[in-house]
Amino acid sequence: MKALGIAAVALALCVVATGARAQGGPPAGGPMGQAGTMPMHQGAGTMPMRHGGMMPMGGGTRMHAAAGCMGMSGGMSGGMRMAMSRGYGRQAVRMPTAPGQAAFGAAQEIVRMLLADPMTNWSKVNIDALRQHLIDMNEVVMRAGVRKQPLADGLLIDVTGSGRTLDAIRRMVPAHAQDINGLFGWTVTAQEIADGEALRVTSANPADVQKIRGLGFLGILTLGTHQLHHLEMAKGEMMHMH
Repeated sequence: MKALGIAAVALALCVVATGARAQGGPPAGGPMGQAGTMPMHQGAGTMPMRHGGMMPMGGGTRMHAAAGCMGMSGGMSGGMRMAMSRGYGRQAVRMPTAPGQAAFGAAQEIVRMLLADPMTNWSKVNIDALRQHLIDMNEVVMRAGVRKQPLADGLLIDVTGSGRTLDAIRRMVPAHAQDINGLFGWTVTAQEIADGEALRVTSANPADVQKIRGLGFLGILTLGTHQLHHLEMAKGEMMHMH
């Protein structure tokens, strides 16, 4: 920071001196704005600053335009380049943290947990099974059709699709219904229909009915212990959400 500050002052002096020469202004040692005079001769010990006070220049320092603005006449001085590169280097060593893709980030989190756990049984670990499940999640969340029908005590949701999406619906929705059934005292069931699954969520508590409707399919899908299933699946301790 000190080197960068000195270099910045030197650049300012270069601009002032060069401008004065270009306009036929006073030679080095003449007035500098309203700050008073700026000694520019051999052996000057101080330089008046704009807001008062003196900046030591060191014994024998030569500060005049004929010196080429401290070596900057042909471009930025070596000292300034070094100061700026050092400042940039300190920021350049920061590591990025964004995974770039949600499924990649979820898998990365699980892998780090497995590596940190000395009890991990690597003969059972199956990250590819987790990958297939993450593909299913993408199909269900992003591609499935959702038809909602309000019930007196909750909500009926038809989750539909075809091809790969239909397969994912039939793997995920029944398993999720089983996982969250009884949560908050709610009754959650899934029944197969021609093009998907009918997810039914009801509550005996009238105060919860609006909450169920407000959550809708995606909100209900976020409930439960889904992330724990990711870890269990990667460890080979459960089948692929079916």
